[in-house]
Amino acid sequence: MNSLSSPARLLGAAVSAPVFDFWSRQFGSIQAWDRCLARVVARQQESANAVSLTLQPNRRFGGFEPGQHVNLTAEVEGVRVTRSYSFTQPPRADGLLRLTIKQVEGGKLSTALCALRPGAVVELGEAYGEMNLPQGPGRYLFLAAGSGITPLMSLSLALEQNPQAEATLVYWAQQRAELCYAEELRQLAARLPRLRLHFVLTREPLRLAGELARRLDAGLLETLAPDLDALQVYACGPRGFVDQARLLAQGRALRFHGEAFTPPALAPGGGSVRVTLRASGRSLDVPSGVPLLAALEAQGLRPESGCRMGLCNTCACRLVEGVGQNLNNGETISEPGSELRICTSAARSDLTLDL
Repeated sequence: MNSLSSPARLLGAAVSAPVFDFWSRQFGSIQAWDRCLARVVARQQESANAVSLTLQPNRRFGGFEPGQHVNLTAEVEGVRVTRSYSFTQPPRADGLLRLTIKQVEGGKLSTALCALRPGAVVELGEAYGEMNLPQGPGRYLFLAAGSGITPLMSLSLALEQNPQAEATLVYWAQQRAELCYAEELRQLAARLPRLRLHFVLTREPLRLAGELARRLDAGLLETLAPDLDALQVYACGPRGFVDQARLLAQGRALRFHGEAFTPPALAPGGGSVRVTLRASGRSLDVPSGVPLLAALEAQGLRPESGCRMGLCNTCACRLVEGVGQNLNNGETISEPGSELRICTSAARSDLTLDL
């Protein structure tokens, strides 16, 4: 039972959630009325530009599966900012969580998170994502580029709990110093022969066993996965990388799962369109072809958002009328009542949103 359930029932309307949360924090607690707060209990530098934070969540945390993500919210310069990060370990017996944050140039939240020290408190949402491994027999090819390693790290560690599964992990980075979990992965592969490990460096001479220097292409897959038709392929990384993996694997692999960690590119557009926000009673002119979330933020609005890549569904709202376009796949959306993820959708006509 949640430790706050009885106090919440007893206090009822006498104490509001904000008041309870305020005094809880004043006494150094991470308990909250209805939010999941988590305290940083450890910090580790994973690479030249990435840091892992180990978090102790309160009892509001609902759990997760390896490969999933979570929206993390923290206050930066007086403003609450939310972004999506992957769990990089399977669920632990002690309940602690590990998230890895890559510092993005100009990224206020990632910079602030990389500077956090034990004792700091952040807020977590509910876990989401469908890039999971089924229990039981399975053969997998994991393709990771850059920060795309984070969900695949969790899946690789989860192999220890599934003796009937085996995988090959191929991990791309420009330089060795940018590799996250390099030693942890080597140790995992050493004690788990069912995991075959390859690091691919695109801008540094090779030096260690298992390192490669090659772009993702059909020849590389033929070398590392000649039995591709018997494998499930999981690819994470920049959009171009995931698109290339999908092109090479679809129609050949047993199944393909892909997640791109790059916001969509701007679509060709011209002029501006009128966007009406029905719930808030506002109308604005925004550029056609620009993600609606970015366009609204440029005008000073702050719609609720999370991953900014079309994955977490936090920014989804209902289309009342007009035409939108999914910038990830080019699909047009015009059916009234359709769900529009404004982080990855642009306006293609004047439109009205239930926002």
